[in-house]
Amino acid sequence: MQFGLSFSPSPRRGKIVAAIVFLPMTVLTVLYVLGFRQNLTESQPPGIYRLTDRSSDPLVSFCPTGEAAEVTSKRGYRAESWTCSDGHAAMLKPVAARPGDTVMVTHDGIAVNGILLPNTKSYPFDNRHNSLHQWPEGRYVVQPGTLWVLSSYNDRSYDSRYFGPISIAAVMHYGHLVFRF
Repeated sequence: MQFGLSFSPSPRRGKIVAAIVFLPMTVLTVLYVLGFRQNLTESQPPGIYRLTDRSSDPLVSFCPTGEAAEVTSKRGYRAESWTCSDGHAAMLKPVAARPGDTVMVTHDGIAVNGILLPNTKSYPFDNRHNSLHQWPEGRYVVQPGTLWVLSSYNDRSYDSRYFGPISIAAVMHYGHLVFRF
């Protein structure tokens, strides 16, 4: 009894299967090489981002150092990955202040050049009730070779409100949002 379906291999079927499997992989590889990345973390809007070398772009991808690296890896704030030397993924954050800008850290949040940024108030604990070291209140002038990174998208983002300015030397890429999900 036959039902009209044949499962014998054919050259045409093999080419179709190869195209279905390898074409998306090739497209994804090309997009990766061109600097496109998907972000599903809560710190930035979910979407497709493009990483560049243009320092004028509004975002930076960087590997945290010191206590910030330790906290983010131990607490699972960054996924395991090969991008940073500590075996975890780089962080993607908006640049809030550049050299020469004035940053004011207060109980209400962080102001840059006199403008209070939304959702930048620091908290003593994260969402899992782990204690957080808050950057000391005060007025700071952003020094050459450093940046302040702050997510006004998520009020619980782990960023400069906890670890202060980052070194530009830690920046792997600059970037911008291409498509928001």
